[in-house]
Amino acid sequence: QVQLVESGGGLVQAGESLTLSCVASGRTFNNFTNYNIGWFRQAPGKEREFVAAVRWRSGTTLYDDSVKGRFTISRDNAKNTVYLQMNSLKPEDTAVYYCAVRYGSSRVANDYDYWGQGTQVTVSS
Repeated sequence: QVQLVESGGGLVQAGESLTLSCVASGRTFNNFTNYNIGWFRQAPGKEREFVAAVRWRSGTTLYDDSVKGRFTISRDNAKNTVYLQMNSLKPEDTAVYYCAVRYGSSRVANDYDYWGQGTQVTVSS
């Protein structure tokens, strides 16, 4: 089992920044060299959508076009933590943000095996 806990959400104005954190734990996660950690978001009335992902061992990253150049995903192996630095936030970035884990790379939410509880990000105009 893998447990994921997100934090760092909040209310900001358009153009401001936020950094989300996702702390991973669990026996399985102690040997996760080929795991991918993804960030997804879900706005009210919309499907959960891919934001970014990072391969734990190599640090290789993947971004959705809507956030490329504004968001940065990174990981701290020693802290079992993945970050999502979000700059130049827009009202359309408003959503609940989730981190998730799977073995192998994917942009598809249903491919991910473990999920956190989510953290709310609200961007006012």
